[in-house]
Amino acid sequence: MATKPPVDLVSGAELMASCKVFAERMKLSGTADELASIRTIKARLDGFGYRTRLISHDAYISLPGAARAAVDGRDIEAITHSFSTVSPQSGLTAAMVYVGSGGEADFAGKELRGFVVLAEGIASPAVAARALAAGAVGQLHISPHEHLHEMCISPVWGSPGVSGLAEMPGCVACTISNADGGALRDRLQAGEAVEATLHAQVDTGWRKTPILVADMDGPESDGPFVLLSGHHDTWYFGVMDNGSANATMIECARVLALHRLEWQRGLRLCFWSGHSHGRYSGSTWYVDEHWDELDRLCAVHVNVDSTGGMGASVMSEAAASAELTPLAEAVIWQVTGAAHEGKRPARNSDMSFWGVGIPSLFGALSLQPPSPVAMRNALGWWWHTPHDLLDKIDEANLVRDTQVFVSALWRLLTDAVLPLDYTAHATALLSELSRIEASLNGAIELEPLRVLALALHDRAGALLGSDVSPARVNRALMQVSRALVPADYTTGDRFGHDPALPQHAWPVLDPIRALAAAVPGMKAFALVDAKRARNRMMHALRQATRALDAALA
Repeated sequence: MATKPPVDLVSGAELMASCKVFAERMKLSGTADELASIRTIKARLDGFGYRTRLISHDAYISLPGAARAAVDGRDIEAITHSFSTVSPQSGLTAAMVYVGSGGEADFAGKELRGFVVLAEGIASPAVAARALAAGAVGQLHISPHEHLHEMCISPVWGSPGVSGLAEMPGCVACTISNADGGALRDRLQAGEAVEATLHAQVDTGWRKTPILVADMDGPESDGPFVLLSGHHDTWYFGVMDNGSANATMIECARVLALHRLEWQRGLRLCFWSGHSHGRYSGSTWYVDEHWDELDRLCAVHVNVDSTGGMGASVMSEAAASAELTPLAEAVIWQVTGAAHEGKRPARNSDMSFWGVGIPSLFGALSLQPPSPVAMRNALGWWWHTPHDLLDKIDEANLVRDTQVFVSALWRLLTDAVLPLDYTAHATALLSELSRIEASLNGAIELEPLRVLALALHDRAGALLGSDVSPARVNRALMQVSRALVPADYTTGDRFGHDPALPQHAWPVLDPIRALAAAVPGMKAFALVDAKRARNRMMHALRQATRALDAALA
């Protein structure tokens, strides 16, 4: 391990000064204010000695406009969402059906074609996808409280290709307050027939959006690098989401550059557009455009989202890939004294790099304590509302969070051997295989996978405890990542992007899970898919162990 991370250099004054700059502009994707704001970041990073490039690329962006709902001739305050369809000029009028929280079971057995579905909770891609599949023409969401949260409801990750167009939302979508929605729910549950008229204006189309890229090399100008990324576009002024995170990135860049001579590898920062209004269109475009370079050189992706929120005292649930969980545990404990409980990264936060095979760390780091309000996350009631302003930032929390990021990046940049623990990955996989196997009743043999996962565990431990040169170990670890991360976080296509919908751990094993749940008449068909999934996982494990064996030879 290298010298002590320079966390004492993190400056609250610098961080808050950056936040004040970000509080000056609304930063909708592809707008002049967004571009002007990102240019201020470029100037700062230029001053620290980074090589910067401001890229402009085409992205499919959706900016919500005016919206309202009406029931019984009475207007109800509402907002619409990115990728909602535009309502007719006179509004979309249809009868409503209540679908609870909008889960699969809530939609099952209901006649929804031509109806507006009334669903509890913040709008989401999952509910939009179910509404589209059910033939609904509208969706009306009940906020968990009085605040209305802006959302992107497209389940298509990034700008859609031709194959993704059919998956784009097909409903007029609005959100109303908990009080207004609760009154409608009560009427429907009492058996009353209720019609709603939804009005929604949405500006959706291709537009130029920016990405800011900043590089500082390690010992080799064309050597491996660590990617630090976060989105720059915002809902409204978005001072926490994601202005404070951008401030954290700038401060990490400043502090770490002061110790550049200790780096073992380079640092690249990327500030994305299209996160909020294009379903991660910026990071997805970047992967598609730079796939080969990322495959060859990117060691780890560290994402930063919504740091320093007031009241954000929970530090135990930060997300990390299994192989990076020991690093997350170490740096969070060192900076805060909090015990990290581990959390699997979800499909959010511009995690567009898993298909390439790049492990990921963090995203949202500090969270709010449990609340009776059923939010989609724990980032604060002001998240995605006009209330996300400078007064929601706690300077002490922002310094703390930034120190955690500096500590993690310091290890990733200066450790002679990358802190990627594939014994932890193998242990997590073995636990998952045991859970799946318990439900199979012998329908398929998983012992070959268990044997290979145990071999991975043993080889990874042997390599980390060996006298093999750090350069050789690092090459092997990155090869292991390319084999295993896509299996852990995608359905197996290294060049595509899965939908922005919830996934199991190791999605490549889903056909085996489906075999366990298959009805008798479908068991034989499900077994065909399950065997292919087992083969895919076996191949990934063999690729990984071969890389480790080659390094140990």
